[in-house]
Amino acid sequence: MGASQSGRVPEFQDLADKTGFSIEQMKNLHNRFMYLTQDEDTLRREHLENMTDLALNPIRRQIIEAFFDTRNMGEKEKGCLQEIGFEEFVTVLAFFKPPKPHIAEEERKTIKKEKLRFLFNMHDTDNDGVITLDEYKRVVEELLSSTETIGAETAKAISDAAMLEVASETVGRMGPDEFYEGITFEQFMQILKDIEIETKMSVHFWNLETMHCGK
Repeated sequence: MGASQSGRVPEFQDLADKTGFSIEQMKNLHNRFMYLTQDEDTLRREHLENMTDLALNPIRRQIIEAFFDTRNMGEKEKGCLQEIGFEEFVTVLAFFKPPKPHIAEEERKTIKKEKLRFLFNMHDTDNDGVITLDEYKRVVEELLSSTETIGAETAKAISDAAMLEVASETVGRMGPDEFYEGITFEQFMQILKDIEIETKMSVHFWNLETMHCGK
């Protein structure tokens, strides 16, 4: 077993450089991957569906699908994989990695944009470049409900108000012959510019059974 782990260090180093995880984190994630797959080389949807705590997550389906969406692996077009290897698993998990403290402002902005794109893709399921007002409302509610000082009802009320505000902004600027198609990624970034998505969208790496979007 020790020789096997030692042999994986170069592979882990490449992935660590790509994703920002440490070698120790990579080893822990590999152990978790093997646990989830029951020592298989590939991960399938049913492996994630068996995670008990994830079953309680309000966006459980979107999180699971995100692991199999090729857009989250650098592809421009949406494609759905049936199974993924450890590299794809870690690549997607990196979107949930909290930023390091004291990073440069430009790097923080880049991380925030990447996380917002990931979150946008989770709700832009048909890859048409827009999400509906209802989907936007759900995003805001998910993010707010993760704040311990805000109750579920308050989060829902704020998200309802946010949806109405966006509707008045986007629809109000349209001409009489224009048809509302939804919120673009640029509008999505502008709307959520004041939410610290780079710290809210994280995951507990040592035990993926505590995975949440927004905690």
